[in-house]
Amino acid sequence: MSLLRSSTLRPLYTAEQVGELDRRTIASGIDGFALMQRAASSAWHSFRARWPQARTVSVLCGGGNNGGDGHVFAALAAQSGLKVQRVTLKPIDELKGDALKAAQLATAAGVGDEPWQEELELTGEVMVDALLGTGLNGEVAGRFRQVIEVVNALGRPTLAIDIPSGLAADTGAVLGVAIRASCTVTFIGDKVGLHTGDAPAYIGEIDFRPLGVKSQAYFDIPPTAWRLSESLLTEVFTPRKRTAHKGDMGHVLVLGGGPGLGGAALLASQTAARLGAGKVSLATAPEHVVASLVRCPEVMAHGVRGTAELGELPSQSDVIVVGPGLGQGSWGQAMLQSALDSDKPLVIDADGLNLLVSHWPDTRRDDWVLTPHPGEAARLLGISPAEVQADRPAAARALQRQRGGTVVLKGAGTLIAGPSGLLVCPYGNPGMASGGMGDALSGMLGALIAQRRESEQSAWLATLLHALAADAGAAECGERGLLASDLASYARSLINP
Repeated sequence: MSLLRSSTLRPLYTAEQVGELDRRTIASGIDGFALMQRAASSAWHSFRARWPQARTVSVLCGGGNNGGDGHVFAALAAQSGLKVQRVTLKPIDELKGDALKAAQLATAAGVGDEPWQEELELTGEVMVDALLGTGLNGEVAGRFRQVIEVVNALGRPTLAIDIPSGLAADTGAVLGVAIRASCTVTFIGDKVGLHTGDAPAYIGEIDFRPLGVKSQAYFDIPPTAWRLSESLLTEVFTPRKRTAHKGDMGHVLVLGGGPGLGGAALLASQTAARLGAGKVSLATAPEHVVASLVRCPEVMAHGVRGTAELGELPSQSDVIVVGPGLGQGSWGQAMLQSALDSDKPLVIDADGLNLLVSHWPDTRRDDWVLTPHPGEAARLLGISPAEVQADRPAAARALQRQRGGTVVLKGAGTLIAGPSGLLVCPYGNPGMASGGMGDALSGMLGALIAQRRESEQSAWLATLLHALAADAGAAECGERGLLASDLASYARSLINP
């Protein structure tokens, strides 16, 4: 089954693609101003659903069509009896086209016009951001920066129309400063930049309104990425056959836990067992075997001093996870060499990635999954972590082109780049900012590849499960103190229908 055909995956687009969808919709016979009114009406309904008791609102309007949406919103709010403060960043008499029509509509509805100035008091219980929209491609400056900083300092509930002003629609990077929204209502096509990079700290809740535009009907405008959905799990994790046995469920080999570095490999191994792998073997430094047996006796732990003691383990496995606690010394180098010499699918994380940079800079494989965080991705690409974060989608794609296989670029809005394209995981929480989370993901990846015998889609599912398990743990006991070892039990619940 191709999961990309699943109706549970939402297509994501660039700002340019959404602009083209907008133009084609207008060309098909829908008036541009009517489409603007439809967008503003959707934003108004989103506003009312979230703040039904609000009686005052400040609507901040820029100069383009995004500002036009704000003007129409102001008219709707006034017609519904709210006291509306309309703050303009561009004089109304300088507006053109649909934006001018929208401003005149608000004026006709009795809405005042207060040009922005630093000493202006914003009086609304709720702020509405219609300042900059998705066309922004440079750092926010001048009066726009001033008003964004004031809104953020007030800390009041804020609705962003289409995108929080200052956030890059294609990358999720903050262009100097951005509105911190409580809710973002976005139109026509969902934007990839709303789901990765800095975006999770700025968008609040996303309310996607297609406005009647069927984006996927335009086959020559393919989505730039796809958004993973929790409902995908029920499609994939159906009940097991009643005659299933452990040989059907795959054999995961974890190579890790070099001298003095035992914990990460134990985490990966135990997580792989909890995610349903039929057998899990761990090849680790001899001093870690007892700890492994005590922690999880179901994992078959082998103390190895070098590759000669691995024996038939690589050939007997269905997938090899290499990297957790590997170290970058001779032991770790030897273990990674053994994995690379095998013909088994690989999951490479942590020091395995660092060793690729230093010892295998040109190695490329189609059957591996690389799981870098931004720092590791930067080393693999030969750039800085800041450059990775400035355009995470581009970094993930570049790394996949260079190294092949599937790349899981971890972080807020984890990205999975593979032969089928780019997917975004919108789940997860700050509780995951603790040691061992990547090792748990590696174990999940190994377990799913062992059972499904397919690396790319297993990477999508493992990433999704990892984030949702963390969300379940945070929902039960809070984000602070969430441990990587907590995730396995939550993930196990998620994969059992």
